[in-house]
Amino acid sequence: MKRFSLLLAPLLFAASAHAGEVSVAVAANFTAPMQKIAAEFEKDTGHKAQLAFGATGKFYAQIANGAPFEVLLAADDETPARLEREQLAAPGTRFTYAIGRLVLWSARDGYVDGRGEVLKKADFKHLAVANPKTAPYGAAAVEALQKLGLLETVQLRFVQGENIAQTYQFVATGNAELGFVALSQVHKDGKLTAGSGWVVPASLHAPIRQDALTLARGRHNPAAGALLAYLKGDKARSIIKSFGYEL
Repeated sequence: MKRFSLLLAPLLFAASAHAGEVSVAVAANFTAPMQKIAAEFEKDTGHKAQLAFGATGKFYAQIANGAPFEVLLAADDETPARLEREQLAAPGTRFTYAIGRLVLWSARDGYVDGRGEVLKKADFKHLAVANPKTAPYGAAAVEALQKLGLLETVQLRFVQGENIAQTYQFVATGNAELGFVALSQVHKDGKLTAGSGWVVPASLHAPIRQDALTLARGRHNPAAGALLAYLKGDKARSIIKSFGYEL
């Protein structure tokens, strides 16, 4: 047994020596799935993903100012494309890892009907929306309201979140009766986890294509490439789909 342990030790050391870490900026809407994916990624590859969550627009500003992120999982496709153009990303690494869905949601059971007609009623005081200038889900919400002809009617009731995570908190805590959030925040395995909601038809806003890519600082980090490859694999894709994203 002792001899077996001595033989095994160099193998374990070799495996750990090849394991690395990668710093990842993750769009706030992708928090829950990415936490799960990161745990599986570490278990399967030995690499550890250090995750930071926030608004894509703010991440862009931080990256442009030298923040040490190595991978970006954005909430849109425009920001990663811009980073490529500005030579702040590794060429040829960008791909769409998920297509997000928007939902009008309330923490109250039965409050939001299946067609979003609640938006036409006057009995709510606050409607939570992420900042449309920095959060793609906020931009999608504003576009949907415009197409419904309701933007002017409800705009004065907006409670604006810095990102989609803060927007969700406004609704979850009851500070806003309802709000536009990412379906992934309130959906698991085909059903809402709490409250009531209306999944906004995709025809009411531009597709929320969420792109990932390796940033310039991560181009020589094997763990960065391994993470992007893992996101394309069956296990990660299954997790992504379980949170209501399209692939």
